[in-house]
Amino acid sequence: MQEDKDQELQETVGGENISETTESVNETSEKSPEITTEKTDSDATDDTVSIENEIASSEPAPEDEKGENDDDSVLNEIDESNAEDAEDQDNHHRHDIPILDYHAMSMENLVGELQRLIKNEKVQAIKKHVDGIKYEFDLKFQEFIEEKKEDFISNGGNEIDFRYNSVTKRQFNEVYSEYREKRNQYYKSLENSLKENLSNRLAIIEELKSLVNVEEDINTTYKHFKEVQEKWRNAGPIPRNNYNDVWRTYHHHIEIFYDFLHINRELRDLDFKHNLEEKIKLVERAEALEKEEDLNKAFRELQTLHKIWKEDVGPVDKEHREEIWERFSNATKVLHQRRQDYYKDLDKIHEQNLEKKKEIINSIKGISENIATSHRALQQQIKQIEELRDAFFKAGKVPQKVNEQTWAEFKEAVRSFNRNKNAYYKNLKKEQQTNLDKKRELLNLAISLKDSEDTDTATSEMKRIQSEWKKIGHVPRKYSDKIWKEFKEACNHYFDRLHASKNEAHKDEIENFEKKNECLERLKAFELTGKREADLATIKAFIEEWKTYGRVPFNKKNINQKFNKILDAIFKKLDVDRQESELLRYGNKIQHLANADNDRAIANERSFIRKKIEESKNEVRQLENNLQFFSNASEDNPLVQDVIKRVEKNKESLETWKAKLKKLNIMQHNLEKGENEAEETDPTEEE
Repeated sequence: MQEDKDQELQETVGGENISETTESVNETSEKSPEITTEKTDSDATDDTVSIENEIASSEPAPEDEKGENDDDSVLNEIDESNAEDAEDQDNHHRHDIPILDYHAMSMENLVGELQRLIKNEKVQAIKKHVDGIKYEFDLKFQEFIEEKKEDFISNGGNEIDFRYNSVTKRQFNEVYSEYREKRNQYYKSLENSLKENLSNRLAIIEELKSLVNVEEDINTTYKHFKEVQEKWRNAGPIPRNNYNDVWRTYHHHIEIFYDFLHINRELRDLDFKHNLEEKIKLVERAEALEKEEDLNKAFRELQTLHKIWKEDVGPVDKEHREEIWERFSNATKVLHQRRQDYYKDLDKIHEQNLEKKKEIINSIKGISENIATSHRALQQQIKQIEELRDAFFKAGKVPQKVNEQTWAEFKEAVRSFNRNKNAYYKNLKKEQQTNLDKKRELLNLAISLKDSEDTDTATSEMKRIQSEWKKIGHVPRKYSDKIWKEFKEACNHYFDRLHASKNEAHKDEIENFEKKNECLERLKAFELTGKREADLATIKAFIEEWKTYGRVPFNKKNINQKFNKILDAIFKKLDVDRQESELLRYGNKIQHLANADNDRAIANERSFIRKKIEESKNEVRQLENNLQFFSNASEDNPLVQDVIKRVEKNKESLETWKAKLKKLNIMQHNLEKGENEAEETDPTEEE
């Protein structure tokens, strides 16, 4: 990910930020207190101090020191980073481990990433990663726990009594403790080795110093010098705090020795020539890095070149010393300038991200200031807040100087919404408790009426309290099912008694059912003779007979549907035309409306039919208008034929609806006259 590379580059080489190495040197080190106080060892301290004084008093300045005298920050950063890597050869792997966008991760994902790093990576290479994860986790957990505390207080709890057991926090602490333990074990085991290597290197420097004054053949001395160099190469890592001073001291005495070799210029010049050739190669490699697109890769390569320059390649003659170092330093500065330009662009991106986050914060504030007044709408707002939170975390990094402020504003906006949300639900709970009290009153009333013998009064009252129940809003969830069940049982108990008493009082309905059932069985057994008129007359006789049997018990009324299904099947076999079949079926509905004697149902049916009549008229009118567009087209045209068919079909439908309206009007007229049936009413009931 490019953003991962940007993060790694920024934290590795700095810009305005403090480099990783600088932080590790200046801070009270968690890594190894013993190592940071290494100089309390008396031998090491005395030697180092004497060496530093010796360098300060010498006239020629080493090449590395010249770079520092130029106050070039990038050279200091490279020195510090190489010092850190020199302490452990595996430490440089930290550059290869991407630093993810921890800000956008949930607490659970942060725990998972920390576990992965500890399991798969070297503990000394993940400090920056672990620090970033811990920082983001602590921020998110603080926000989370504050929300939980607000919920607790808003529900009537006392702040002093608040406790919250977070499984995620416990898991994080366990994993982080594992990291600290591994880290401490690593640096404890490393400490003695670093101390011993430091002592060895200081002894090697003393041995190197002694070569200048030895009285022996120059060739023998030169051979001894090469052996000292080999021992130096194999002396192992030393504490990072001592690295640069020790290396500068070593190179200082290397140069003194080469000056001493003026007695044997051939040996010295041969070495100078070889070293110059090697340094030219390093310079050319450094200059080529200007074209490397990946700044991370380029800087790591530059670090390696500086390390080789310092550790593996000796000095060159004074004639070329300044020139070759100038080339190498300039190549380094070119890359540094590229980095500075890059960070200018990166700062612009961070400013854009800041604007996005400000917009998100304002959106959250807007929702918080206009909190919904219904549960459904508030749930929608909660969803919007979650989406805005996700967008905030995914918006990318902002300038470091406003990072804390931006996070604080975001957190406060979310907390404000949560406070308003909690206030709403607190009021809602009060309202639901009031509703619960009202429903309990209705429940008690229903229970008192369920065995009443005064059916006229009780029925009216039971219907009233059922209607009243529907008007009352929600009650607390834990009571909702229970109180509804009790109310429903009381109402069902009463109406079951009422229906049972009606069944007793209307035995004729049961008789009607038995007669209809017998008629139904005969209709099932009926077989067509093949003579359409005779068969149709027989079917009409069945219908007339069915009509004479009147109402059946409420729970048996599905017998009418069974009768209609059999009729539909027979009509289909008799090839009864569509309109006739429609009117026969509609006659059944007319009979149903007449028996119900419900003015509202009749009015609704009339309104429905009139609407269908108007729709059919409009459709016919529209189709006839469409035909005018085909005035010059032949009647054989498929489009014309289709429109004509649709016109005829809608005209037939129009006539059918008019006939239905006529039957309905006749039925209502007869009802108003007190008659039980209309002369033209067909007894079949529509499904």
